[in-house]
Amino acid sequence: SSFFYRMGGRNETKVMYFILLGFPTTAEQQLLLFSALLLAYLLTVLENFVIILTIRNNHSLHKPMYFFLGNLSFLEIWYVSVIEPKMITDVLSPDKRISFQGCMAQLHFFVTFVCTEYVLLAVMAYDRFVAVCKPLRYPLIMNHRFCAQLLAACWLCGLTTSSIKLSFIARLSFCDVDKINHYFCDISPLLNISCSDSSLAELVDFILALLVIMVPLCTVVASYICILLTVLKIPSSQGRQKAFSTCSSHLTVVVLFYSTTLFTYAHPKLMYTYRANKLVSVLYTVVVPLLNPLIYCLRNKEVRFAMRKTFTCRR
Repeated sequence: SSFFYRMGGRNETKVMYFILLGFPTTAEQQLLLFSALLLAYLLTVLENFVIILTIRNNHSLHKPMYFFLGNLSFLEIWYVSVIEPKMITDVLSPDKRISFQGCMAQLHFFVTFVCTEYVLLAVMAYDRFVAVCKPLRYPLIMNHRFCAQLLAACWLCGLTTSSIKLSFIARLSFCDVDKINHYFCDISPLLNISCSDSSLAELVDFILALLVIMVPLCTVVASYICILLTVLKIPSSQGRQKAFSTCSSHLTVVVLFYSTTLFTYAHPKLMYTYRANKLVSVLYTVVVPLLNPLIYCLRNKEVRFAMRKTFTCRR
């Protein structure tokens, strides 16, 4: 998986490929795990595609809230597609290799989508803040141009963060240790198998993780504090329930996504020492993307009504 060459009087290594160890399973468990992962992947893609189609075909959903929801669904289709197809095939395949270039590409796209989702969820929280706390100014503030600019900022943040992280990870030397104790190329396993000094890469990764996680998280918390204070001032309980119902789906998704990723990326090399890290990773790469569309559909009457209208008309 690697070859050596002389440089500066010492051996350096150019890794050609890595071996993804994935999950240790028996022959009986392999087919069950393969079927479960394949079903989860297909359902996730289908659910998000249905949401995109519903939003696109219903004029009543052509609002900033659903504009961002549609883009979240689009993002999550690519987010799971970077990880799960390789993960699914590796369950049954004896050849679990991934090329160095393939590993770096997977890492780049995955970090891009994760970071973009962090910022997009914060933007969606800000949208709910404006809708609840400044309802009269909402159409003026959240106009089409501003929404497009916010979305572009989300993707720019994700791409920039990923490019900086990758530039440091790709410089590391990996010696003759080519086994990655994970089911995809993530930052933590790569830092741990590196035989060169990874302290600078760890520091850069930690600072960027802090910025990309904590700044959006603070935005979400501040938005929901303001929303809560505004909702409590509404005199009728029916009015309070209606105001908060527009936020409940988003808040549930935020809690799920942030809670499963926060500790993993706050200190990646430390987290990797725990075997449970792979199980936590399954939550945010398989389970949470599968649940998100269901949460938005089940808890949002407007989406449910539009969905019934779309598919009833189509039949």
